[in-house]
Amino acid sequence: MVLTITQINNTKDLIIKVLREHPEGLMLSEIAELTGMNRLTITKYVHELMGSKSIFQKKVAAARVCYLREYYPGNNEKNELLDGEE
Repeated sequence: MVLTITQINNTKDLIIKVLREHPEGLMLSEIAELTGMNRLTITKYVHELMGSKSIFQKKVAAARVCYLREYYPGNNEKNELLDGEE
């Protein structure tokens, strides 16, 4: 099955929406569960979003946790917000 540009953009938008609702970050399997999509499909689109710098991954123990750019722990502005609990 070949996806259209609209379907691809909708998939990416859905991943971004789920990550926006979970600023603490999510593993790929959690994103797949919350979107109802296959983990391998999620992996493909997460990698595309990482390529556009919309999403970052951080290795936490054996897992890789995905964050939106604005929630990524390496982002100083967001860290200040998390530390200050605004």
